[in-house]
Amino acid sequence: MRAALLAPTDRIDERLALSSVTIDSAVSTHADFPGWFDDLRTRSYTEVEPAAIDDLVGWSVDPATGNIVHDSGRFFVVEGLSVAVPGGPVPRWSQPIINQPEVGVLGIVAKEFDGVLHFLMQAKVEPGNCNGLQVSPTVQATRSNYSGAHRGRTVPYLEYFFDTAEHTVIVDVRQSEQGAWFHQKRNRNMVVEVRGPVEVRDGFRWFTLGQLHRLLAEDDLVNMDARTVLSCLPFSGSGVRRVVSAGDDWFRDGLLRSCVPGEHSVHGNDEILSWISRARSATDVDTCRIPLNEVAGWRRENGRIRHESGLFFDVMGVRVRARGREVDQWTQPMIEAHGAGVVAFLVRRVGGVLHILVHGRAEPGFVDVVELAPTVQCKPENYRVLPPEARPPFLDRVLAAPPERVRFAATLSEEGGRFYHTRNRYLVVEADPADDLAHPDFRWVTVDQLVGLLRHSHYLNIQARSLVACLHSLLGAPAAGTSKAIA
Repeated sequence: MRAALLAPTDRIDERLALSSVTIDSAVSTHADFPGWFDDLRTRSYTEVEPAAIDDLVGWSVDPATGNIVHDSGRFFVVEGLSVAVPGGPVPRWSQPIINQPEVGVLGIVAKEFDGVLHFLMQAKVEPGNCNGLQVSPTVQATRSNYSGAHRGRTVPYLEYFFDTAEHTVIVDVRQSEQGAWFHQKRNRNMVVEVRGPVEVRDGFRWFTLGQLHRLLAEDDLVNMDARTVLSCLPFSGSGVRRVVSAGDDWFRDGLLRSCVPGEHSVHGNDEILSWISRARSATDVDTCRIPLNEVAGWRRENGRIRHESGLFFDVMGVRVRARGREVDQWTQPMIEAHGAGVVAFLVRRVGGVLHILVHGRAEPGFVDVVELAPTVQCKPENYRVLPPEARPPFLDRVLAAPPERVRFAATLSEEGGRFYHTRNRYLVVEADPADDLAHPDFRWVTVDQLVGLLRHSHYLNIQARSLVACLHSLLGAPAAGTSKAIA
C-alpha cells in the first residue's frame, strides 16, 4: 500500500484554475443547481424553537460552576473565560465561551472528470442556519459525531479522510475556529482526490470550483465550513495566470498577478513571518477558564445568559427536529450574536499587483495569541459601550466606501451547529488611493503569500479564510462596474 501523496505538485495550480473557469461540465451544470437544491429543501428541514437552558434534554447546569455540560461528558461545555490584555483598550473582561477540545473533520472529496477537478459537496441543514439548508463540505463532523456519541446514523464518506493511502491529499491542515467564542478550537481541513468510482448519495453533488465560486456571491448559501476548506486549496502559482484570462479588467489582472510567486510584494515572506512572530511574542493575552457563574457583567434571564448591556451575544437553548441529519431530534445550547457583523478586506494595487491589508489580531481563544484577520472584523454597534480607542482603525473607511469600490459583497452565515442565526457582511473593498493606511498592527500581503500561510496551522483566522475564498471567486466574477453595494 503506497503512502498518501501530499500535493501541491502535479500542476495543481493549473488544475484548480481550470476548474475555476469551468461553469458547466458533463457531470454538473450550473443551471441545474437551483432545481436540485430546491428539491432537497422540500425533503430536508430543521424546525428550531428557542428553549430555556434549564429545559435542555441531555444537558445540565452544573450546580457548583454554572457550566452547561452534556450528560455524556462529550460534545462541548459552555463555561467562563477571564481575559487580561495589559495595555489594551479593554484591559480586562470575562465572558462565556465554548470549550470543545476535540478536533473535528471538515473534508471535501475531489475527483477529476474529463480533465476537470470536481468537488463533492452536500446540502446540509444546521439548526443555527437562518435558512436551514446550505452547501457544505463532503464531511463536516466533530469527533463526538463520527465516533457515535449522538447514537445517530454514521457519517458518510468519512473513510476517505481516515484512510488516504490510495488517494492524493491536496489539503490537510488544522485550522482555528472563532477565537472570540471558542476556547482553542481546531478542525482538520482536508481535500482528498479520489481516483476510483465514488457513489453519489442523496443530498450530495459534484461541483466545479467555478460553480462554487458563483454560489459564494449568494447570501447564506455556501456555509462557513465549506469556505474554510476551499480557502486552504493551493490556488496560487504561475499556472493560475496561464489558465485564467484577465481580459481588459485591470482589477482581475492585479488579482491574477497577486496569485503568482515572484511578483512584486510590499513585504517579503520572511518579513511577514517575522512580523507575526514579533506580534505573538509582544502581545500579552492572559486567559483563565473560570466557572460560568463567576463571569462578571453577564446574567441569566428568560432562560438564557446575556450581557448586562444587551450587546455582544447571548447563550441560548434550542429544541430541534430535523430531517436529513444523523439524528432526528435533539436539544442543545447555542450562541446568538446580536445583529450582522462587518468582515472586510481593504485591497489596493501596488506595482500592478493586488495587495490585501491584513490585521495581526489577538483573540482570547486562539492557540497562539495572534492570527492574521481581515482589515475589519467587528459588530459596529458593540462599540457604543467600549472606549473610543477600541474602535477598529479602518471601519469607517469600509462603511463609507462607494459602490464602485466594493468588489465583493455577500451576507454569509457562520457555523450553524453552534451559532444561531449569526451572520456577517463579507466585503472586498478597494481602498482610496489617497488614504494613508499605515498602521503597525497591519501589513500588505499578496494572495500568494496568504495561500502559502494557509498550508500551515493558525496563521489566518476563520473570517480571513472565508474572505480568501471570496477573493478567489472574483477571478471568474463579472467585470468591474457590476459590484454589489454595501447593504
